[in-house]
Amino acid sequence: MRKKISKLPFKGTPEQEAQLREVIAENCSDKSNLMGVMQKAQDIYGYLPIEVQQMIADGMDVPLEKIYGVATFYAQFALSPKGKYNISVCLGTACYVKGSGKILEALQEKLGIEVGECSDDGKFSLEACRCVGACGLAPVMMINDEVYGRLTVDMLDGILAKYAD
Repeated sequence: MRKKISKLPFKGTPEQEAQLREVIAENCSDKSNLMGVMQKAQDIYGYLPIEVQQMIADGMDVPLEKIYGVATFYAQFALSPKGKYNISVCLGTACYVKGSGKILEALQEKLGIEVGECSDDGKFSLEACRCVGACGLAPVMMINDEVYGRLTVDMLDGILAKYAD
């Protein structure tokens, strides 16, 4: 599955940039620290937008293509911000057999986003995962740490309404 690049404008703060520049300065003499720098950058910003990748590339004297390649290869890195409410739909065997694919499709339609994206208002992000360990409740989705099981498409509007701040 190809990672989605955020359509939302980058909103880094001067404090975040200062933190990142400090991390880069501590590690720039050893290119083998690249993954660690990228992990810390994601901790600071919550994801790795192209602007952050460029700062790392410049500071570590590493081609931007390499940064992007690492960011897209490893599942731990995100190119889009997470929403206030991160929805994760289980596509493990039990859930998939019980209809989680339809749940995921309905959420994409209702939220107007694809897997790996964040809604324009920053409220929801959508992910697919492999197993949340609640197979007896299949199909299952999580919104942040809240588990919703035995889902049907008809239940989604009511669940999403709980998160309408």
